[in-house]
Amino acid sequence: SSIHKMYRTVKATSGRQIFQPLHSFRAAEKELLPGFHDFEWQPALKNVSPCCKVGIINGLSGWTSALDDAPADTITRRFRYDVALVSALKDLEEDIMEGLRDSRLDDSVCTSGFSIMIKESCDGMGDVSEKHGGGPALPEKAVRFSFTIMSVTLVTDDMEGEVTIFTEPKPNSELSCKPLCLMFVDESDHETLTAVLAPIVAERNAMKESRLILSIGGLPRSFRFHFRG
Repeated sequence: SSIHKMYRTVKATSGRQIFQPLHSFRAAEKELLPGFHDFEWQPALKNVSPCCKVGIINGLSGWTSALDDAPADTITRRFRYDVALVSALKDLEEDIMEGLRDSRLDDSVCTSGFSIMIKESCDGMGDVSEKHGGGPALPEKAVRFSFTIMSVTLVTDDMEGEVTIFTEPKPNSELSCKPLCLMFVDESDHETLTAVLAPIVAERNAMKESRLILSIGGLPRSFRFHFRG
């Protein structure tokens, strides 16, 4: 559903149809998309709005350029990083609760000490041009930045080591890979890629210094994130 909504937005902006989603995607419930759930960061994320209800945003909204720079020759749409992570965690809510039960842990006591390992990936999607399409002149290639929740572990004061609550069984599957940003750009254009991804990197760095408070299994629980790419 996240992929469909993002591609549909890109099509409306650019006039290009680069992905034909299944009909079932169109009927997806609103709560499956980032921007539906309430959460909190302690401390608050630096230079990031505390608003939770944030859907698809213009990936160039954080673009900073000098007066003599050429305008950005790309269209990009993305989710705010923390909002997308919250949505992905809520997708795993049942798996996390099942992992606590399988580890014989009292879920009413385990409200802190959760650690999330995130794998990031940036993939070129090849030629997405349409020979008969209209719209603005744009690079004919697209790049997708995405992430996968690889594992959820738990460490508490009365435990000698960490307990693995969840491990992604298919880390390379398209179903476990959550889209974060889609852009029209050649993957060899490192300057544009760096500029577009700069706000995402800033949000990631802010999350490293804070902890997420999110309701899982009916109780607020705290999570810390670790990233690798």
